[in-house]
Amino acid sequence: MLVTKPSLSLALPSVSLPNPNLNAGWATPFASSRPRSLRVSASSSLAPQPAAAALNRVGILSEALPFIQRFKGKTVVVKYGGAAMKSPKLQASVIRDLVLLSCVGLRLVLVHGGGPEINSVLHRFGVEPQFRNGLRVTDAATMEVVEMVLAGKVNKHLVSLVCLAGATAVGLCGKDARLLTARPSPDAAELGFVGEVARVDPSVLQPIIASGHIPVIATIAADKVGQAYNINADTAAGEIAAAIGAEKLLLMTDVSGILADRDDPGSLVKEIYVAGVRRMVDEGKVGGGMIPKVECCVRALAQGVRTANIIDGHVTHSLLLEILTDEGTGTMITG
Repeated sequence: MLVTKPSLSLALPSVSLPNPNLNAGWATPFASSRPRSLRVSASSSLAPQPAAAALNRVGILSEALPFIQRFKGKTVVVKYGGAAMKSPKLQASVIRDLVLLSCVGLRLVLVHGGGPEINSVLHRFGVEPQFRNGLRVTDAATMEVVEMVLAGKVNKHLVSLVCLAGATAVGLCGKDARLLTARPSPDAAELGFVGEVARVDPSVLQPIIASGHIPVIATIAADKVGQAYNINADTAAGEIAAAIGAEKLLLMTDVSGILADRDDPGSLVKEIYVAGVRRMVDEGKVGGGMIPKVECCVRALAQGVRTANIIDGHVTHSLLLEILTDEGTGTMITG
């Protein structure tokens, strides 16, 4: 509604107003003998233009609008882990990007690992970490360290970073409110207390997400009798994404994505269907630590998650590139 200011009729003394067509001094008692300086209007060709860098920034924001509209109100599960967690500068950058996405309306869930931190503490105790097919061998002593580091140190550190960046986070592990129920891995004889996700109860997450907070989840879970298990963070993220009906699953890892040739970093597969991923696994083109990542992506897609992405956590702003641009980054797997 257009509102006009009311006119005021005040009895003011008569004052000679300057003639705007004159360039000389004003013929009034208040006039200076010196000509007034010329003011250039905003529409003048002499008006200063914004700096190129500023124009570039607002241009990027404008181009991001369709993506913000597409994902606003949608839930995105982000798994954060690997060597990308080693650098404090990179950690802060990832968390700021996460908070930015939260501020523009995405509903974020952060599921984290902490392999480098676990390895560091194990080395202090004189224990050499061991792995089988990308999964950590976890005996009873290692399980204590894993739970202490993941559910304690790493989880609360990430919660603090989210809060410092201006959002609010709630730290959880799979044991809290039976968020995750574990069962032993079929390879328990070799892997020890490495578990699988038997069940997800997302009821504790729903009010947290609805309130605009960011759940930060450490993937430690207990079985039905209370035995603690170390759950692979990629696997847990995929199961959580499926249980809460996430729009997208993002795995931030140490590699650029799925490579057509494992020995050629330039052979990145940008987009692939589930059938293509399965074929690559059967042909041995996907192996090692990449196997649990692609398996959890395939399983999440089968349970209703729309897209799953494997992206390089070392790439600056990889989260924003994936969600807010057409080009994206890493490999996107679709059903």
